[in-house]
Amino acid sequence: MLRFLFWRLVQSLVVIWAVYTVTFLMLMLTPGDPFISSDKKAPEAVRIALAEKYGLDYLTRPKENLTAAQHAGYIAKAYFFYASHALRGDFGPSIQYENWSVRDVIAVSLPVSVAMGSLALLIALLGGTLAGTWGAVRHHRPADMFLSVLTLLGVSLPSFVVGSLLMMAFVIAIPIFPAGGWGGGLAGIPRLVLPAVTLALFFLAYIARLSRASTLDVLSADFVRTARAKGVAPRHVITRHVGANAALPVLSYLGPAAANILVGSYVVEKLFAIPGLGTHFVNGCLNKDIPLVLGAVLIYSALVILFNVLVDLAYAAVDPRIVLGT
Repeated sequence: MLRFLFWRLVQSLVVIWAVYTVTFLMLMLTPGDPFISSDKKAPEAVRIALAEKYGLDYLTRPKENLTAAQHAGYIAKAYFFYASHALRGDFGPSIQYENWSVRDVIAVSLPVSVAMGSLALLIALLGGTLAGTWGAVRHHRPADMFLSVLTLLGVSLPSFVVGSLLMMAFVIAIPIFPAGGWGGGLAGIPRLVLPAVTLALFFLAYIARLSRASTLDVLSADFVRTARAKGVAPRHVITRHVGANAALPVLSYLGPAAANILVGSYVVEKLFAIPGLGTHFVNGCLNKDIPLVLGAVLIYSALVILFNVLVDLAYAAVDPRIVLGT
């Protein structure tokens, strides 16, 4: 176990370094100057001071006066400038949000996305597993066909369509839930229901289809036929013999799905006016807020790696035949 965790840590560091490098180079190749917008232009002296503060000196150097080697040198300086700060957990100040550091933006917005995403993940996992198992047990029956149509709609409908329909149904036609916004504590739970369901629907439908296919495959296995021949009750066949084996494909999908859900969806956050990390990340991309984009991408990458490691551990817990290796 310790050897497995050690090698996963080494692999994770390599992956995060590669993600940082690719993201940084893409941001460097993106045209535009974050210190100049359409409605304001800072004086040149202020612009130069800001560029030095953010480690982006190359933006203030006229490219026609620089050789390729000099330009690459400034890019490399910015690369190591951000890498050295990121290693200390300091992503620097945000360009877009004045008087805010990237760490402050993430500290405020990530819990919002995690709260909404945790509820969405719970809905997707429980609903998808139950629906998929029920469809497999009722194979070729009306219930199975009905669930197949619903899950096909679930993976086909965009989030903004689902969210708009839910708002029309449960905010306007039948005013049960608030239209959106964010509020802390127990009073804010009703505000999470519609965005969480909107965010969960695609993953619920995909997990249901995955669980149905996996359950059908396990139901045809020899040990299931043997259990039925011995007179084991049908519900015990499903819960004790089929469930754990059919859960493995769902577990493999759960790692990246959990990261995607917990980081949040920009469309869902925008539709329901939720100040999550997805909103700030997209705004940072549009405004070329390099520190904010790098910080958000590194946090997202760390979450993907963490959930994949947890999935590997869950694999070994569910199936004793699986031995964790390097």
